[in-house]
Amino acid sequence: MVLPRVTLDDVVAARDLLAGVAVQTPVLRSRVLSETIGGPVHLKCENLQRAGSFKVRGAYVRIAKLTEDDRRKGVVAASAGNHAQGVALASGLVGARATVYMPEAAPLPKVEATQAYGAEVVLGGASVDVALAKAKEHAERTGAVFIHPFDHPDVIAGQGTIGLEIIEQLPDTGTIVLGIGGGGLAAGVALAVKSLRPGVRIVGVQAEQAAAYLASLAMGEPVVVDPSGTMADGIAVGRPGELPFEMIHYLVDSVVTVSEEEISRALVLCVERGKLVVEPAGVVGVAALLAHPHAFEPPAVAVLSGGNIDPLLLSKVLRHGLAAAGRYLTVRIRLHDRPGALAALLATLGELRANVIDIVHERVNARLHVDEVEVRLQLETRGQAHCDEVLGVLAREGYKVFF
Repeated sequence: MVLPRVTLDDVVAARDLLAGVAVQTPVLRSRVLSETIGGPVHLKCENLQRAGSFKVRGAYVRIAKLTEDDRRKGVVAASAGNHAQGVALASGLVGARATVYMPEAAPLPKVEATQAYGAEVVLGGASVDVALAKAKEHAERTGAVFIHPFDHPDVIAGQGTIGLEIIEQLPDTGTIVLGIGGGGLAAGVALAVKSLRPGVRIVGVQAEQAAAYLASLAMGEPVVVDPSGTMADGIAVGRPGELPFEMIHYLVDSVVTVSEEEISRALVLCVERGKLVVEPAGVVGVAALLAHPHAFEPPAVAVLSGGNIDPLLLSKVLRHGLAAAGRYLTVRIRLHDRPGALAALLATLGELRANVIDIVHERVNARLHVDEVEVRLQLETRGQAHCDEVLGVLAREGYKVFF
């Protein structure tokens, strides 16, 4: 099959089309990341884009180029949330009716935002891939135009405008790090950047639990994986797009993966040190910089691709990230069941300035001796060194500590 080509001229034309629609998002210097990799690191803040992510770029370019007849038929799309909002916003701007299929577990704020932009939302299926199949069926049944989230030349050209902006804002960029789901963002940015600065390295990042591109690149063709089990729902795509895969195969220098723990640590860093709210899929580039600090040639740019995160998920991820960074410590400690034993333990923790957040005192358990009790403690600590200090003192004082 001969796939359509996307050229630098297409990306430049997309930028002209997006004038007055998409904003040129800022690039912000990150001191902590710069110190981590030993050279300048900037964050390209697409989390500050209209509708909260880069997706509006590609969606608008695709929809704005439809004929009047196609606009009257309406458009249909499928998304976990960001493409949904981009399509809803773009459709409203050009006066087209939009229907969006979203997985049943799509975050409520993304569903409500999509509806607020004027789209009809249909929930169903366990994944984006199921929602895609339903959206395609809708298009065949009604004649609505299917707006693919990543596998279309206009969408890729729209996302590629981010690459133009990066090169204009930071001409000396050495490496660009960005997330890969279906591949539209990486393909578009790589095309624009490599056309202007062939020496710039492009590194794609996937969640370990949704690494379709690693498997596909190894096989030389798009293959299907099960993308379940990652908090990074925006890049949890089970199969790469045909056109993005071909472009990424030739234009992207490498693809790496990050764990859920590394994603949560990166999200905490963005909130705490960068004062930036970013969703898990949008922060995987930062996670890669933290996990592999010597693998990226500075000056480096990490693309924060979106900021649409459910506040409930944000609170959970922040707790997870703080635990990964040594800010929380959860332990089980066995004590002799006698008066004053718990008080002595708490006094020791107080001297170590470990703040007790939660405590559960258990006497009845088959694994305990008749003269033992078990105390489950959640402690607020000041970092990994402090955790190690607490555990070391408890061990030296003879406490039986379990995790």
